[in-house]
Amino acid sequence: MSEAPNTAFTKIKERKRFSLQEYAIEYAVLILLCAVIIALAILSPSFFTFGNIVNILNQNAPLLIIAAASTFVIISGNFDLSTGAIFGVAGVVAAWLAVTFGNVWLALLAAPIVGIVLGAFNGVVITKLRIHSFLATLASSMIFTTIAVLITGGSLITVTTEGFTWLGRNRIGGIFVAVFLMLIVVAVFWLLLSRTVFGRHVYAVGGNAEAAELSGIKVDKIRVIVFTLSGLAAGIAAAVGVSRIASGQPLAGQGLELGAIAAVILGGTSIYGGVGAVWRSLAGVLLMALIGNGFDLLNLNPQLKDMVTGIIIIAAVALAAAGRGNKR
Repeated sequence: MSEAPNTAFTKIKERKRFSLQEYAIEYAVLILLCAVIIALAILSPSFFTFGNIVNILNQNAPLLIIAAASTFVIISGNFDLSTGAIFGVAGVVAAWLAVTFGNVWLALLAAPIVGIVLGAFNGVVITKLRIHSFLATLASSMIFTTIAVLITGGSLITVTTEGFTWLGRNRIGGIFVAVFLMLIVVAVFWLLLSRTVFGRHVYAVGGNAEAAELSGIKVDKIRVIVFTLSGLAAGIAAAVGVSRIASGQPLAGQGLELGAIAAVILGGTSIYGGVGAVWRSLAGVLLMALIGNGFDLLNLNPQLKDMVTGIIIIAAVALAAAGRGNKR
């Protein structure tokens, strides 16, 4: 008779331990982020300064914008390897328009429009031709990069138009305009994913596309929209980037797509689709940014930075896999 209460009590304790483990897995990226922040604050007095924090956010504003949109793509069960190339095309188009017509607003607004068009192109190719997103966007990235090179003739387009650099270099209250733009864009993406019917449909498509189709969700439409959003984000990021350096460079976005995907996965969004959040991707970008910042502040060997980041990504994916295994 006395064993029953003990057994029940043991089960309750086991459930509590499991819940704690689940909590650690769920918020692993935040735990890692806090640990890195504390370590850098202790090791470098220059870390927790206004200028350093603002510079970290400003330098990573384009990647934060792209990663927020890439979250939609990956949650829907897809990949977008063309964001870096779209960044390049949108940037050179903006630079060419600024030089040709001397209109700053026309040039900077053209970048996100180009992004929308190219992103929608990806979505249509994937849904209509039934090509896997990995292969489709890999191919389209080659096409887009070639377009960017043709526009510039293989060289740079230097922009001297007055006011062109306001988006990338100007500050309000000591904070870069690009940071404010990034916060607005990310907030909109967060609300879209977590507070709308469309966001729930993105999760449904990534979780089980066939079941989503049977429940009345237009799966192909959702896929086209998420790739369009990804293109839009790349275009906005390109406007920031080209305004910052005041020149259109065909390969300016090279590697951004891999950085965004790495940040999204590091944040805990499942590569299998159906699970993830925008805040996770932001935490992933910031974690990678702080690792790089720490190497700079502490004068560590920069060649080791990518290795450390890679190890952390592998550990994060392994931790997420362990979490899925425990839930089965």
